[in-house]
Amino acid sequence: MAAPVRSLQCALKKSIVPPLVVILGATGTGKSKLAIEIGKRRQGEIISADSMQVYRGLDIITNKVTAEERAQCTHHMISFVDPLVSSYTVVDFRNRALALIEDLYSREKLPIIVGGTNYYIESLLWRVLMDVGQENEGEGKKGGSIDRKAELEKLGGAELHRRLTEVDPEMASMLHPHDTRKIARSLQVHAETGVPHSHWLEEQRGQEGGDVLGGPLRYPDPCIFWLHADMESIDERLDRRVDDMMLAGLLDELRDFHLRFNQQKVQDQSQDYQHGIFQSIGFKEFHEYLTCPDETTQEARETLRNQGVENLKMATRRYARKQNKWVRNRFLKSEYLGLFLSPSLLFLISPSLLISPSLLISPSLLIYLLTWL
Repeated sequence: MAAPVRSLQCALKKSIVPPLVVILGATGTGKSKLAIEIGKRRQGEIISADSMQVYRGLDIITNKVTAEERAQCTHHMISFVDPLVSSYTVVDFRNRALALIEDLYSREKLPIIVGGTNYYIESLLWRVLMDVGQENEGEGKKGGSIDRKAELEKLGGAELHRRLTEVDPEMASMLHPHDTRKIARSLQVHAETGVPHSHWLEEQRGQEGGDVLGGPLRYPDPCIFWLHADMESIDERLDRRVDDMMLAGLLDELRDFHLRFNQQKVQDQSQDYQHGIFQSIGFKEFHEYLTCPDETTQEARETLRNQGVENLKMATRRYARKQNKWVRNRFLKSEYLGLFLSPSLLFLISPSLLISPSLLISPSLLIYLLTWL
């Protein structure tokens, strides 16, 4: 390599080391693989921003990294919450992850956020005013807050939406009447602060560094990679992944977990697929199979099994679309192939990059990866 080129690379390496890296993308696009490669090359450690991977158990259905992958690069925020806990919140995640990021900085390690769950990522990237008062709350108060939200959700979408319209018509106009969790959250914010949720959001956007997307960034100039491909290719990858999960023992994992933690709830008609680890994609889809009576014929069981597999594939595809929609709505003001500049360094990457580096779609991205990695 010529000396001028080496000098340019050294200068670029020193000038574009970001405070942290965030890897986004639909499920099944290879985020963990890219994170591990960056971690190995840049003295980084990986923080999982996945609301289901925080729970112990269900390693297959939640698609946790394998022991071999964890040995290649240190991973955090995986398998540390009891599966019977249904009250682990985004605030709990944020507080633990922010402390972890500070620890990584103190050890001169690069934090690599991989997600995952949209609102978990948001809680790390943006400052959210309405949560400031919750950061140092005791367990009792926090538990009461969670209980209030859970009680609200039981009222149903129509009644919740009516109540929100009375106290915060602007927020009510932005939320679908069936989105009970978000409506309950807005009502909770109003009840606990006395200020409409929409006013909080407007104040965040008005802060120095805030914009139409929300409050100011917590870390200036993060480097954000978006792994993306056409939906047909993603669908094919996801279908293959479900088939691989089945071969890896998915049904045995679900059956064992159901017998230990969910069977009695089903018998009592108190099962809850809206909170905690039981909202993982897979439980609802295989509910009929897991709860079929002992006298069910083998043929009928096989039919229920096949229906569960197809339901799981469809649910996973829907989730992938939801993840990509969030990236577009949250980050992109203008869309074109190559470099995205809102709110910081956001690079679009084809998953084929992970197989063949020659297939990078953007010259600017090629320069960045060759010099920084």
